[in-house]
Amino acid sequence: MKITGYRTLRTVHHWGRPVGDANGFVAGGVTEVPVLLLETDGGLTGVGLGAHADAHRIFPAVDGQDPRAVTALYDRMLAHTFKSGHAGATFGTIGAFDMALWDLKAKMADEPLWRTLGAADRFVPGYASGLDIALDDEELVTLYSGWAERGFTGAKIKGGLDTERDVRRLGAVAEVLRRNSRSPALMLDVNETWGRHQAVRLLARIEDRVELAWIEEPVRRWDVKGNRAVGRASRTAVASGENLTGLEQFRPLLAADAVQVVQTAGVWGITHFLRVATLAHGHDLPVSPVGYEANPLAHAAAATPNHLVTEVQDTGFPVGLTVDQVIADGGIVLGDTPGLGITVDEAAVAELAGATGWSHPDGPHVRPRVAGLRLVPEPGRASPAGGAAPDGPGSVDRLATSERTERQSTP
Repeated sequence: MKITGYRTLRTVHHWGRPVGDANGFVAGGVTEVPVLLLETDGGLTGVGLGAHADAHRIFPAVDGQDPRAVTALYDRMLAHTFKSGHAGATFGTIGAFDMALWDLKAKMADEPLWRTLGAADRFVPGYASGLDIALDDEELVTLYSGWAERGFTGAKIKGGLDTERDVRRLGAVAEVLRRNSRSPALMLDVNETWGRHQAVRLLARIEDRVELAWIEEPVRRWDVKGNRAVGRASRTAVASGENLTGLEQFRPLLAADAVQVVQTAGVWGITHFLRVATLAHGHDLPVSPVGYEANPLAHAAAATPNHLVTEVQDTGFPVGLTVDQVIADGGIVLGDTPGLGITVDEAAVAELAGATGWSHPDGPHVRPRVAGLRLVPEPGRASPAGGAAPDGPGSVDRLATSERTERQSTP
């Protein structure tokens, strides 16, 4: 079987709530989900998820190749871009192709990917993550009550703008999850919004009142000295890595013992996760995949000896995608459908054509000018740019207005 072509689709995920972090949020709760379909001459189609703007540039590296050689093709795609570099959008495109290749490989074996990768158990332990910075306290409790009903014992909230608010919300979520555990695991993700000068001080303030399993991205992703300083000064593990692309970006952090929980993002693909997990395993560190649509990395996590827990961001899936998995018992129960277990209803997706309106480059993926430079808290609920916070006098810079909600986002 040979690869013969690819197609691109674009669907949306209706979250039913605002989603985002300290850098911004999508107020309308609708985010865009790019879908890559990799075609073969044997009638099978591989599904890859995530932005793939460089598909025209990457496809020649896999055109005409046997998809079963997926790891060799991954290196072939990297080699195809070595002059100009493979980071950023290019790495995301490689990840989408890689995901589709693994989907094809498992489909050719007529088995789910978790079995192809050698896992013995279809259950993947998870933690709840609501991308919840724009929710008020009552909405927060309602959201995590739903997670508690599905058996979750751990949760991560978004914060970093106001430590008093973060402590209050961590406590509220812990109370909800105590129906499943006497000591729920709590994580705080500040999405690189603290500077090195303030991260140690602010985390110490929180640690005095809340026991954290980890602090996520307290400083810039590449800041070896900063991440190490936070880890040395605190009782809390430092988690990072979702925005790092390639082993070369992980090595300095791991060599300096600057990260204690190693993360990777689903949009970077299956092979990247497996290689990072092996590198982390060699340092006796756990790995934790960051959530994405349809939880594709869960298949690889099931087969990874040092997998700690996988982020689960929602219990629903994008329009037109049927996913063979169940969110229950505090994690992901993978199904038996061959490949990633993702079925695409192209007719349903086609009905969305021209209706998404994603045209403004604003939101959680644009770093605010003052990120890492704030000296005082920004109290109250995160609000649209320039507006007053609904439950306090403060406002948050560079947050998307409701007119700017329709944009590509992988919070």
